[in-house]
Amino acid sequence: MNNLSSIKIGVIGLGYVGLPLAVEFGKKFDVVGFDINQTRINDLQNGIDHTLEVSTEELKASPRLSFSFDLNQLATCNFYIVTVPTPIDDYKQPDLTPLVKASETIAKVLKKGDIVVYESTVYPGATEEDCIPVLEKNSGLKFNQDFFAGYSPERINPGDKEHRVTNIKKITSGSTLEIADLVDAVYNQIITVGTHKASSIKVAEAAKVIENTQRDVNIALINELALIFNKMGIDTEEVLKAAGTKWNFLPFRPGLVGGHCIGVDPYYLTHKAQSIGYHPEIILAGRRLNDNMGAYVANQLVKAMLKKRMVVDGAKVLVMGLTFKENCPDLRNTKIVDIVAELKDYNIQVDVYDPWVNASEAKHEYGLQPIGAPEAGQYDGIILAVAHEQFKALNTEQIRAWGREAHVLYDLKYVLDKDASDLRL
Repeated sequence: MNNLSSIKIGVIGLGYVGLPLAVEFGKKFDVVGFDINQTRINDLQNGIDHTLEVSTEELKASPRLSFSFDLNQLATCNFYIVTVPTPIDDYKQPDLTPLVKASETIAKVLKKGDIVVYESTVYPGATEEDCIPVLEKNSGLKFNQDFFAGYSPERINPGDKEHRVTNIKKITSGSTLEIADLVDAVYNQIITVGTHKASSIKVAEAAKVIENTQRDVNIALINELALIFNKMGIDTEEVLKAAGTKWNFLPFRPGLVGGHCIGVDPYYLTHKAQSIGYHPEIILAGRRLNDNMGAYVANQLVKAMLKKRMVVDGAKVLVMGLTFKENCPDLRNTKIVDIVAELKDYNIQVDVYDPWVNASEAKHEYGLQPIGAPEAGQYDGIILAVAHEQFKALNTEQIRAWGREAHVLYDLKYVLDKDASDLRL
């Protein structure tokens, strides 16, 4: 398969990563967007993307893209790209189930000469040690003789309309030198800013997993500084602004670390490290600190309420925002639920308000039923937890109007002026 014109791409998994990729490839190649979720396929066929990553117009701009949950359609492809989730389980261990099932699906239609490229975030070695054996076992084909593989880690930033698939530099790799060149050439058809061809699949896997591990550790440091400064009565944001006047000070801010990447990827790396006999210290310390921030926020609110001699038992709190980041409907691994759970332990009634979320998805994933809109004078506490554009458009008086005469307003995201809230992280 040396000729790009002979390539037909199958994208397996049409979520936040797979759909934008399929749309861009559909402008250059024949592409089958495959997903086992039939409702998702039906929606996309009707021009509807509930993730809001791709508009109806953008879907129509890819005339060579089709959507299907039919294996027979997938079988017509010869270049497969896997973009399924790689979550962690309740014990913070990698859950490769979606990746294994996707590999089993591809193995059913794998043919001689085909190439399978993985984009899902994994630990170094996962592609060749965990995925390839599944492909071999279920297809009867031999790796690097009958079929080949590559790894090109996703770099999608949900909700970001500036940094898109085409203008984010892409790492590529392949299981042989020739395949690495071909995989790189395929991606260069859509990546306008170019690619970086890694020397091996493991290098590409490692590069991806440390991107978010680095951010996680940096945010953990800032979170720890916030805990220290809060105890000292010093405003963290003021400190960070002052320190930021030096050209090489990194502009991280404290907060909750959730989502499909930063709050998950480090556990993939630490799992692999422990399996080879090394116990990571800094990475796991950062993870523990970041994972405890939701409970810290809830406890800070309760302490502030007690200082105002408010009754905590049976109090009512409004949490503004449920998604893991601003201006997108993505609920994956959101740490807002940690705040809600901790408040409920105090027998506090919690209302969650988020104009971006799908209410049925919130109910299914977390058992939470977001309210339609807050009512005036109802809340003893208000937490501005996610900096959605709709919340930024509100002034302090509008937000405080939802509170009772005596209430506590906690601004996690520095949306309001310094003196406008009762608490800041």
